[in-house]
Amino acid sequence: MIEIATLVTAFTTLFVIVDPIGLAPLYVAMTAGMTPAQRRGVTFRALSTSAVLMLLFLVLGDAVLRFIGISVPAFRIAGGVLLFLTALDMLFERRQARRRDNAEEGAEPDQDPSIFPLALPLIVGPGAITTLILLTAEATGPLGYAAIYGVALSVLATVWIAFALADPLARVLGSVGLNVVTRVLGMLLAALAVQFIIDGLHGSGFGLPFPAQN
Repeated sequence: MIEIATLVTAFTTLFVIVDPIGLAPLYVAMTAGMTPAQRRGVTFRALSTSAVLMLLFLVLGDAVLRFIGISVPAFRIAGGVLLFLTALDMLFERRQARRRDNAEEGAEPDQDPSIFPLALPLIVGPGAITTLILLTAEATGPLGYAAIYGVALSVLATVWIAFALADPLARVLGSVGLNVVTRVLGMLLAALAVQFIIDGLHGSGFGLPFPAQN
């Protein structure tokens, strides 16, 4: 079974990457003009698709690494670098601009935005995929995988709450509030990304203390 601290770290990392609060105003824009029933349908399809995608990457991620011949420490370092770049995007507002572009591409009036761009790539994007594959290294046995998947589902639950409260949340926070929240989450993600890199270096043998010399 996985330690509680690992599960907390996993939830924090996925929550920061998925960024339910940042998704809320995009969801409002993409579902503008829809009836409440239509919005509920979009939310259900987006979250159920995201849950299936997360399960696939969680179960098959380690097998893909072994097939390609990539060690877990190497992937952890690469994932940390990618997450750090995501954090920089959040800190300098490039991420929200990119999300708005993706939203505009998939939010045409006659197109259902639940699969694209909501489920992929806004909810299950490169950062979330990388994190799920990294977390497979912490899972031992079916219970470990079930615990990680439970964390992923709990993050999707926060997305559902954010979508349900999207209209009042956007009004309360405003553009300034959303920018502040995004930057705070970006700082947290940057620290977690550095920790991934440090863990990867230790796992590969780098950064370990040298033996004392006589």
